[in-house]
Amino acid sequence: MQLKTKRVYEPKADGDGTRIFVDRLWPRGMTKAEAAVDVWLKEIAPSTELRRWFHGDQGDWAGFCERYRTELEGNPAAVDLLSQWIAAGPVTLLYSVKDEIHNHAELLKAYVLQRR
Repeated sequence: MQLKTKRVYEPKADGDGTRIFVDRLWPRGMTKAEAAVDVWLKEIAPSTELRRWFHGDQGDWAGFCERYRTELEGNPAAVDLLSQWIAAGPVTLLYSVKDEIHNHAELLKAYVLQRR
């Protein structure tokens, strides 16, 4: 199984496999052609409330991690759908935020790998 993450603003690469965008909001300034997204799985993204809590400087990274994992556990249909894509071949999870370490796509990747 090959599962990786990358910013949606980075160019498409041959080894990306299925490119799954995992944000609720479309990236600013990007057309669908530029993003080269195969699947937009916004149902698996953090809830609007959680996103606003974290990006509004009310929450910290540890709290965000805990709350997002709880949301994932409560959303088995979306997690199962993502798992099916991953089982079918290489997948790249695409996200918009600038922080390449502290982002929900990295948490999602770890969560899915832990479940296997």
